[in-house]
Amino acid sequence: MSEALKPSLHTVLTPQLLDLYEIKDSIVVIIDVFRATSTMATALYNGATKIIPVDSPETCIEIGTATGGITAGERDGKIIPGLSYGNSPSEYPRSFIENKTLVITTTNGTKLLHMALKKGAKEIITGSFPNISKVVDYLKAQNAPVILGCSGWKNRFNIEDTLFAGAVIEQIKDQFTIHCDSSYMANQLYNANKNDLHNYIKTLTHWHRLAAYGLEADMLYCISADTAPCLPLFKDGALINQG
Repeated sequence: MSEALKPSLHTVLTPQLLDLYEIKDSIVVIIDVFRATSTMATALYNGATKIIPVDSPETCIEIGTATGGITAGERDGKIIPGLSYGNSPSEYPRSFIENKTLVITTTNGTKLLHMALKKGAKEIITGSFPNISKVVDYLKAQNAPVILGCSGWKNRFNIEDTLFAGAVIEQIKDQFTIHCDSSYMANQLYNANKNDLHNYIKTLTHWHRLAAYGLEADMLYCISADTAPCLPLFKDGALINQG
């Protein structure tokens, strides 16, 4: 395919930069590796009926009560008082989550998802290493512009989300027109560290932040490829497993 006919791809490094991009015709991939989008993929892969991402604990409790759903959420890596569960993938095995609705709010990922909704994204999916192949296959098949949206940490840049963006770009870059320095950087960062990700992530600030709460196993899971192969797609107010 000629360069002129290929759809565009951009990487947004933090939610604070989202307003700089036109996203109305784009598929937006919400990326929050540690841990929201890893948890969402895991819950749906293990049979959750749907996930309702919300941007405040109050809304989480309200919708959870109305739907009979499981309320979950964290701020700064800790379960929010008043909610039943946290943001750890290990909390949502099939034996627990199958055929249930999960209502969740997190520090970074659910916030960016709602920002993308308000800006009129054509479509929203969520991605992390546990469902990377499903994300890649979907983006290749759609032939539409893509925004890889990194949730970062409280509007700041973080490396783990950018690494995932770079991993996706590595697999789809031939199908897209990329004139985007943040995408080039993400791809180069991933390629420089892809053979030793487990040791590399232990140098990151978010690793140290969450390791202080004993969440090392969570984070190692969150950078493991295709452990939860499903495609969370936002439709009618909730994320569903598109396959």
